[in-house]
Amino acid sequence: MGTGTIRHMALFTLKYPADSKEAQTFLQDGEKILSGIPVVRQFEALQQISSKCEYDFCFSMEFASQEDYESYNNHPDHQAFVSERWETEVAKFQEIDLRK
Repeated sequence: MGTGTIRHMALFTLKYPADSKEAQTFLQDGEKILSGIPVVRQFEALQQISSKCEYDFCFSMEFASQEDYESYNNHPDHQAFVSERWETEVAKFQEIDLRK
């Protein structure tokens, strides 16, 4: 391990009910914006089904390398999404970064 694919997951709960139109819009917009960043692979917007987890949703994606992961974090579209949407609409979150 140490040089393989990176899996980035952001588990989160929105300030809206999970079944609301606002939540669906957030998920759709997030998928469109974040999956459009060239280094992002295997993007998925997922809904939690287990009562064992306190979060409602997850954005999951892969990066081929640490450099791609850093490029994503610094990409203007990612930074804009974080400042304009994530910071205003997400109630709580946990990020998990794993290497294959």
